[in-house]
Amino acid sequence: MTKENTKVKKGFTIIEVVLVLAIAGLIFLMVFVALPALQRSQRDTQRRDDMARLATAITQFQTNNNNKVPMAMGNNKPSSADFISKYLGGADSFKDPDGEPYTISFNTGTSISVPASVNHTIYVNNKARCNGESVQGSGNTNDYVIVYKLEGSGTFCQDNQ
Repeated sequence: MTKENTKVKKGFTIIEVVLVLAIAGLIFLMVFVALPALQRSQRDTQRRDDMARLATAITQFQTNNNNKVPMAMGNNKPSSADFISKYLGGADSFKDPDGEPYTISFNTGTSISVPASVNHTIYVNNKARCNGESVQGSGNTNDYVIVYKLEGSGTFCQDNQ
């Protein structure tokens, strides 16, 4: 009887290696696809928090100015920079999550032309209320809405009701 030279080589076959690399590639692909959406969602959450902070500042302004909203002050209406510095801690502390400072546009009425992309402008209108993501008129001069274009999910509208 002859003894055959049978050596068993230990290791992975090329198919096993390719299969593991393909699975790892799919996992990385899913992470890199989901990551930008998650980051966009986090920035929009921060923007919503900033709008709530602005609503609190407007309420403080009303307390100090006979219950008038900033845009109803007539010629004494504060500028965006004045309002931000006095009621929101300055432009350095009131910035969009991407690092750009916000600008506040004080208006009267319901015609708000919100741009298609984020441009760091917050629209504050008095005599208006939110109706979902849109704005509708209100007869009360103390009513106001805050409208901001979000990066990932439409327009944010918050009123004082």
